[in-house]
Amino acid sequence: MVSAAAPLQTDYTALAAAKYVKQTAEAVKERGIHVEVVDAGAQALEKIKRLIPAGASVMTASSQTLQQIGLEELLIARKHPWVNLKDELLAEKDMAKQLELRKQSTLADYYLGSVHAIARTGEIVVASGTGSQLPSYIFTSPNVIWVAGVQKIVPTLEDGLRRVREYSLPREDERMKSMGRLGSAIGKLLIFEHEAPFLGRNVTLILVNERVGV
Repeated sequence: MVSAAAPLQTDYTALAAAKYVKQTAEAVKERGIHVEVVDAGAQALEKIKRLIPAGASVMTASSQTLQQIGLEELLIARKHPWVNLKDELLAEKDMAKQLELRKQSTLADYYLGSVHAIARTGEIVVASGTGSQLPSYIFTSPNVIWVAGVQKIVPTLEDGLRRVREYSLPREDERMKSMGRLGSAIGKLLIFEHEAPFLGRNVTLILVNERVGV
């Protein structure tokens, strides 16, 4: 549970200027992360389709961004050539077995989600209630794809952490309560600083030049 958010001092919905998108992309690349910049969510979806080969296993984190670009609809309709691990997970009604499937899904060939803030200096911030997506982001999946609107770009890491607490969390809390749930809280907080080359993973950030996600 969270208390009412304090009045915002920053417009966290404003799209970053082109010069800051370029600066951020370059800073993120220097940290071992591939960056793609597209103009719209539909283009992000097409980029994902090209990045993931047929037959690969995929898993998605809970993400309004992935919903808005049409990826979740594509997966639910099964109009794709991949093995969607979430199908089996959601079909399992035994909670203990579902938890085991969720753990196994962190080994997906491709794990997709979004992030909550991206500093112009290259750090990426992800907040999570349970942390279920974090093992894949950090280590276990060989390929990670994040999609984020450029409104999530902020000047510094400190601004990124502030964005999570002042903006992302209150809105997620409100969304959860609107669904009849208890609310939301930050259980784990990831600051992604650098991807070590020797791990041999591919971490990709697709920046979208429109407002997608929260």
